[in-house]
Amino acid sequence: MAASIKDVAREAGVSIATVSRVLNDVDVVNEETKKKVLAAIKKLGYRPNIVARSLKTQKTKTVGIIIPDISNQFYPEIVRGAEDVANIYDYNIILCNTDLDAEKETDYLKVLKEKMVDGVLYMSTSLGEDTIGLINELELPTVLVETIDKDRSFPSVTIDNEQAAYDAVKYLVEKGNKKIAYIGPNDDVMNATSLRYKGYKKALTENNIHLDSNLVCFSGIKARDGYEGIRKILSNTPIDSVFCASDEIAMGVINSLRDKDINVPKDVDVFGFNNIYGAEIFYPKLTTIAQPMYDMGSVGMRMLIKMINKESLEKEHYVLDYQLIERNSCKK
Repeated sequence: MAASIKDVAREAGVSIATVSRVLNDVDVVNEETKKKVLAAIKKLGYRPNIVARSLKTQKTKTVGIIIPDISNQFYPEIVRGAEDVANIYDYNIILCNTDLDAEKETDYLKVLKEKMVDGVLYMSTSLGEDTIGLINELELPTVLVETIDKDRSFPSVTIDNEQAAYDAVKYLVEKGNKKIAYIGPNDDVMNATSLRYKGYKKALTENNIHLDSNLVCFSGIKARDGYEGIRKILSNTPIDSVFCASDEIAMGVINSLRDKDINVPKDVDVFGFNNIYGAEIFYPKLTTIAQPMYDMGSVGMRMLIKMINKESLEKEHYVLDYQLIERNSCKK
């Protein structure tokens, strides 16, 4: 039978109220008594009743993390950073995978509210008005990771996606490329990935390169999108390079080019984005933009816990540094 708070009090030789104060980290308990209570908790294997405790404190010490695609190597590293911080502060995590489905996102938000989570770390492929309205309606403390909302009304952790994409395309231009294709989301979608198309256009304009619609394929961010996307582009016009909005797209592009006996990087340069684990072991190894995935998760979780505890944030929006990683998918 599981130990109760009464058992802990009896073992430590203190009152139930004292055990409760220790569990809730109330400062009035002296250090020696606290040590006795903690020793009794450890000895008996006592675990507090979360439901009963939450009714009293209005906190469940649980946070939700919503991610678009658990199969994408980008998101687990963010979750790992978030979970490590959550563990430090004794928070539990409910992980929700939406499969890139906006309706599933809203369903999960409602479920997390029903589960009485204290807050949500939110990664989304599309922050539509309906979703933003629901978050506000549910009154869930929310931090956006990897993306921002249009009005920047939610605290966020991201990189400057537009500038990073600009740097990537400028890099391709400096390699002598002029026919630079783009595969990824359109910029009319409200998410971080779509900002990379803006950076692509800006780099072309500033380097006096005409934006050719035949070189652009709007798509998802999976390898199959890259594989099919580059085939569509090549059916219309030749290219000398491709800027991809994700590493997975880049991998699909390279496989598609290989099937057409087009060599990367001898014939075509391919540039990825994110620096997922597979970018370094794929052949050829991907030249890419590295996002600080672990740090994005850990910073986001620290912000969320501060919000839950009604503490002021030092900054509402963190824009972390990125790095251009040169490997073998572009000419040296």
